[in-house]
Amino acid sequence: MEKASILIVDDENAIVDMVKRVLDKEGFQNVMTAGSAEEAIPIVKKEKIDLLVLDVMMDGMSGFEACAAIREYSDAPIFFLTAKTSDTDKLSGFASGADDYITKPFNPLELVARIRAHLKRTYKQEDGRSSTPYAYEHFTFYPQFAELIVGGKVVSCSAQLLQLLQYFCDHPNVVLSKDQIYEKVWGYPSYGDNNTVMVHVRKLREKIERDASDPEYIVTVRGLGYRFIPNPEENGKQS
Repeated sequence: MEKASILIVDDENAIVDMVKRVLDKEGFQNVMTAGSAEEAIPIVKKEKIDLLVLDVMMDGMSGFEACAAIREYSDAPIFFLTAKTSDTDKLSGFASGADDYITKPFNPLELVARIRAHLKRTYKQEDGRSSTPYAYEHFTFYPQFAELIVGGKVVSCSAQLLQLLQYFCDHPNVVLSKDQIYEKVWGYPSYGDNNTVMVHVRKLREKIERDASDPEYIVTVRGLGYRFIPNPEENGKQS
């Protein structure tokens, strides 16, 4: 895990220096930095980045814009680092492709803990992936190769969405609460942050469902959470 490539992108030198110093002290050996989104994107194109810490409010290209551009080249987890705290801002961040959201001011050790949790989850998934695909009527998921095929076509999907999909596939027909999903997929308690799960479930539905607004596979159990239905035709479609 300590050999993971981490890219910190922020136009505040003090923030970049602090985060890099803490990560270096915690044993991470490959921490890179960029002072702008324009500087970061060529790095992502050239290097294999395992995780990015990306500021939202930067001169030039914003973090939201950068996240969307980075997603064309990398599925690595992206942490937004920002002073914007409203639910609307968070939802915009997740919609643009981010995996986590850290608000300023922040405890650098909390950031490190979240980074470790994401990387640990990622490496655990890679080490423990089954060679047996999950095959359903409309899509097939190959955990071993981190590949999702929908309607006969390979569909690009972030690592976080694939981990969420695998969690659902591993727990068919079970009602899973948002807190439970967050803790298992993101790796730490949600503290009531249900928006993160809701946005990622919606994005996953857009990938695997015939109609994301009328889902067959990932159905909402009102007041409780979600249930993954592996065979909608046999089980009877739910809303």
